[in-house]
Amino acid sequence: MKKIYMLALLLCSLCPGANAQTPDDEKAIRQAIQNYVDSFYQADTTKVYASVHPELAKRGYYKRDNSYREAKMTFEQMVQLSARWNRTNPVPADAPKEITIFEVKDKIASAKVKAMWGTDYFHLAKNDGQWKVVNVLWQD
Repeated sequence: MKKIYMLALLLCSLCPGANAQTPDDEKAIRQAIQNYVDSFYQADTTKVYASVHPELAKRGYYKRDNSYREAKMTFEQMVQLSARWNRTNPVPADAPKEITIFEVKDKIASAKVKAMWGTDYFHLAKNDGQWKVVNVLWQD
């Protein structure tokens, strides 16, 4: 029995990242996604710079004329869109921002948000102590 206990202890010590997430990480991830949504809802580009990696890869699918079309977006395009989005598409005060965090590791996380435009799935990375959105896959 002692050998089994020692083996279990050894195996646990070899997996330092198994419980790597902290409440601070979850809070920072949630804030990064909140900033992402608010960058559009509030037409605030500072929130893009605060929460989105400059090498963003964003791809989505929207339905037009009974077929889905693909749209891609770079970081620069997101900055431009967030600057004007709320000006042309007024956002109601009760617009949805339902954030779900799926998994958090030391350096990466996955999550989703349901917003007024549809659902976005995220990959985030932690660099220099800061969580940023690096990949987005969405559908309206």
